[in-house]
Amino acid sequence: MRFLSKTRKAFTLIELLVVIAIIAILIGLLLPAVQKVRAAANKATCSNNLKQIGTALHNYESSIGQLPVGGSADAPPFGTGGDWNWGSAWTVWILPYIEQDNLFNQFRFPGGSGWGFAGNYVAASNASIKTYLCPASPVPKVAPAPFSGTNVPSNHYVGISGAVNGLIPGYNETRLSFPNTGTTGCCTGGILSGGGTLFPGSQVVLSTIADGTSNTILVSEQNDFLTLTNGSRVAWGAGLLHGFMIGHFRLPSIAPPNLGTTDNRAFQMTTIRYQINRKTGWTENCGGTGVCSNMGTNIPLNSAHTGGGNALMGDASVRFLRDSISLQTLAQLATRDDGIPLGNDQ
Repeated sequence: MRFLSKTRKAFTLIELLVVIAIIAILIGLLLPAVQKVRAAANKATCSNNLKQIGTALHNYESSIGQLPVGGSADAPPFGTGGDWNWGSAWTVWILPYIEQDNLFNQFRFPGGSGWGFAGNYVAASNASIKTYLCPASPVPKVAPAPFSGTNVPSNHYVGISGAVNGLIPGYNETRLSFPNTGTTGCCTGGILSGGGTLFPGSQVVLSTIADGTSNTILVSEQNDFLTLTNGSRVAWGAGLLHGFMIGHFRLPSIAPPNLGTTDNRAFQMTTIRYQINRKTGWTENCGGTGVCSNMGTNIPLNSAHTGGGNALMGDASVRFLRDSISLQTLAQLATRDDGIPLGNDQ
């Protein structure tokens, strides 16, 4: 019997290249879809973080009788100290309401605990507070310059102190504090408003928000890189450099307006002065623009989401603010009692 041997034909080089090209095309088609799904998931998680913060703020108000102070030295009624140091911010006071009781119970508030009390930073070392971190954000998740401790968490969300004057036609904002014009460098600060809900020394009650809680922002995002005029990308934000705890050195008895202060910086808080997601063309000018590395007084709201950023409203709902929102409407949303109807671009 005669057997015929069959030779298996292999892929030619051209055929192999065609197959590789087809796979590359399929990957190219699939990758944008995967990235889109991932971006949507990150945006949803970020929105959920703000919802948790909103629930925490409401629960705090129900328990204490007012929203937490935006930031203050840890003097009564916020602590037992009385010195002029950087104290704690709203992000500290709501810790028990975002399932961070164990961390909060380690904190002490003898004065200056946010920046000048090392024990609290040591307690916060390597802490995991996912509620304060937006997964879409490219900026660091730990603070590069905490007072003490290591791997102290950053905060990607910022309390709204109000807006500068002149942005809302027909409305005059007078609850303002200005930087000391006689000083320069990091420690001047920008224009700080007390017309919002979370500002230095604030003790706002939700029921007193005249414009309505659904028309007033409590917290929004501040977690993307800014680009300087020299092309450098910088991670400037109210909760980035020193971490999530530092607040403001004012004592509650001298809450805004407090004109002529020598240091008008604020952390974990911002006063609306610029368009949302204005990320380019900056220089470090703390006193002039209120935008620089060592504060958050006027750093614009910003996010890595396409087309805008999430905002927590006073009724605990979360709204996506688009880049196209006018600066006037943004200022109105940041002000609790301007009394002027909102435009259609919100």
